Amino acid sequence: MEIIRTVAAMRAWRRQAGKLAFVPTMGNLHAGHLALVKAAREHADKVVVSIFVNRLQFGQGEDFGAYPRTFDADCDKLRAAGVDALFFPEEQELYPRVRQDFNVEPPNIQNELCGAFRPGHFRGVATVVTKLFNIVQPDLACFGKKDFQQLHVIRAMVDDLNSPIEIVPVDTGRAYDGLALSSRNGYLSAEERAEAPRLYCNLTRLQQRLQDGDNDYATLEQGARDDLAQAGWTVDYVEIRQADTLAVAHAGEKRLVVLAAARLGRTRLIDNIEVFR
Repeated sequence: MEIIRTVAAMRAWRRQAGKLAFVPTMGNLHAGHLALVKAAREHADKVVVSIFVNRLQFGQGEDFGAYPRTFDADCDKLRAAGVDALFFPEEQELYPRVRQDFNVEPPNIQNELCGAFRPGHFRGVATVVTKLFNIVQPDLACFGKKDFQQLHVIRAMVDDLNSPIEIVPVDTGRAYDGLALSSRNGYLSAEERAEAPRLYCNLTRLQQRLQDGDNDYATLEQGARDDLAQAGWTVDYVEIRQADTLAVAHAGEKRLVVLAAARLGRTRLIDNIEVFR
C-alpha cells in the first residue's frame, strides 16, 4: 500500500490507477470502514482510502482535539484489506490558507436532524468531500448508510454539481447486539456499552409498527424518545422521514427511514433503519 501525503502526488498516482474507488474516512478504523473498503474493491480496479480529521465539520465544544488518531493500526488494517493507496495529507496540505473562504453550502436539510444540533457540520462535510473528490478524482465513492443524512447530502451534492462520481451506499455494520459500528463507540464505558443497543431496539420496534400499518408517527416517535430518556439517555431526536428526500413523512408513504441521535453519557450515538412497506 502506497502512502500519499501531498495533493500533487495523489494526482500523479491517480493517472495510472484505472477505474478507481474511493473511501473517505477520519481514521480510527473499525469493521464498518473495512466493509466500505470491501464494497469498493468489488466495483473498481484500485481502491484509495483517505484519512483526514476535518476540523470544519466539528462544532464548538466537540471532540476535534480528542478524536482518536490511530494511524499505525489503521495502516495495518488497510494493508490487510488490500487497499492500494492511502491519502494522508496534513491539514496545511488540504487547507493551505488555513481559512476556507469558499465553502460548499448544502440546502436547508443541513439544518435539520443532526444539523439542528451540530450547526455547520454538513457544510464542513460537503466542503471537504468536494475537495477530496477534486484531488482523488475517483470513479466511485463508498459511504455508509449509518450516516444516512450525510449520505443524502453527498448524493444530492454530486447530482447538483454534475460530478462524474457514482455514490455507492453500504449497509450499516453492526455489532452482535445490533449497535451500529462507530469510532465513537470507544468512548463508552462498560455499563454504557451494555445499554447502547437500546437505540437500535427502539428503531426496530418502530420499523415493525410502521410495517404493520401504524401511521401515528408523532406517537411512535414520542414513545421511543420516552423510552430512551427513562433509561438515562439525552435525546436529540427520533424522527420518521421520507427515505429518498428526508422530507417530513406523511401517513401512508411507502419508503420511510427512522433516524435517531441521542447521548449516552458523553457519547453521542446516531442510527437509522429503513422501512419499506
